Amino acid sequence: MQYRTMPGDNRRLSILGFGVMRLPTRAGRIDRKQSDFMLTRALDSGVNYLDTAYPYMAGQSEPYIGRFLEENGRRKEVAIATKLPHWQTRTRKEMEKMLENQLKRLRSNYIDYYLVHNLTGGSWDSLMNREILEFLDVAKQSGKVLQTGFSWHGTPEDFSRVVDARDWDFCQIQYNLLDERRQAGTAGLKYAAEKGLGVVIMEPLRGGKLAAKIPEKAMKIWKERPEKSPAAWALSWVWNHPEVTVLLSGLSKKSHMDETLALAGEAEPGMLGEDEVKLVERVRDAYKAAGAVGCTGCRYCLPCPFGVSIPEVFDWYNEWKTIRHTLPQKLFYLSTVGGVMSGNSGLASKCTSCGVCLGKCPQSLPIPDLMKTISKEYEGGLGKAVDRFGALFYKNRNRGTRK
Repeated sequence: MQYRTMPGDNRRLSILGFGVMRLPTRAGRIDRKQSDFMLTRALDSGVNYLDTAYPYMAGQSEPYIGRFLEENGRRKEVAIATKLPHWQTRTRKEMEKMLENQLKRLRSNYIDYYLVHNLTGGSWDSLMNREILEFLDVAKQSGKVLQTGFSWHGTPEDFSRVVDARDWDFCQIQYNLLDERRQAGTAGLKYAAEKGLGVVIMEPLRGGKLAAKIPEKAMKIWKERPEKSPAAWALSWVWNHPEVTVLLSGLSKKSHMDETLALAGEAEPGMLGEDEVKLVERVRDAYKAAGAVGCTGCRYCLPCPFGVSIPEVFDWYNEWKTIRHTLPQKLFYLSTVGGVMSGNSGLASKCTSCGVCLGKCPQSLPIPDLMKTISKEYEGGLGKAVDRFGALFYKNRNRGTRK
């Protein structure tokens, strides 16, 4: 197992973290026998970073981790990372109550790495009205939380703003060969590292979509270098970045565990040669070419006067059309870009065809026409419903908070 240093506390962490979000289940419950085997195997192989959250596995993840570590006497061997579900807390007092509950669930008197879960620019602004800074400072001063951070699902522009908002120790971002310009992106990865933050990577395989159901042209390129599987190439590409501290993997199947653990034993910054980096870039381009809209993510079209998140809409739509044609993907798009958690909807259905964006797009994309297509084909009637529900949910969630 290779290790890298978390800047905030100089702790040596395994480059592979165990994401306790997709454990084997039986009859709707965590299959303890299979999960215990896999977690034991990971820890015995040198993994020392466990990532969980209050809602993972329908609320079963934190209690499972706490029980496993206590029963096996392995708490001191590992760093636990869990997250504040801020959408379930309206006040600082409720945040404090949530933290106490999580400590009990984890059977621990401290949490090594505590993140504000699923942040966007809008949700961060709301949290600033709920004394989030004071809560985090006191939690750390008390020793109940050792390091503070946040997980990100917002725009690149808002990411740097949140990084600068306080003295964070680390952050967690979605990053893979398809997400260089999405959410935090490569620019955010480098910015966070320059600011002294450790960076934990989630979804390095885009929920497994970089390992399965691969577009034909992309698969043809991978076959030029058959010594690694597509998944191994994708993970190696992430670990190739020196700014990455820990990469999270679900390790949910025994068949995938051997390959991932072996790769984590040799992965180092700069491990890929120039020809290998170009191979990955060709695969990335093949994925993009398979998309329905030729948006490069340059963001010249922004800001939209009516709030449409144009690059994000295109990115999600392309993913849906090419590699993830599922209802959960669509619902996640509607909830995030639709502003359920932030109060700022950027859905395609908000487009009024004003045409302001047309002269700004280097690709000369017919953006208003595409927005009409996406609104009808992808969002459907759910788009307007989410707009109404999201605004109501956001308003009610923030009712009574400090202004």
